[in-house]
Amino acid sequence: MHNSGTMPKRSSRLDMNQLAKRIVDEATGEEEKTLPPPEKNKAAQELGRLGGKKGGKARAESLSPEQRSEIAKKAAQKRWSRGQE
Repeated sequence: MHNSGTMPKRSSRLDMNQLAKRIVDEATGEEEKTLPPPEKNKAAQELGRLGGKKGGKARAESLSPEQRSEIAKKAAQKRWSRGQE
């Protein structure tokens, strides 16, 4: 098994026992009711998406070929050094 050095991601969902306890606690008043997360602002989501779509291309156009080459070399060196730690 390959270990990339990162921790496994945890699920944000509760298991059945935790969910049952939360429901009982809320029903009996031992715990405040859990509110759903607030709705996201659709306009802000679209603006963020637009910036993300053009961000990489705009950055690449603003860098000189030497700068892009240096960034690529650093990235490749970092990728190849991961397994040797």
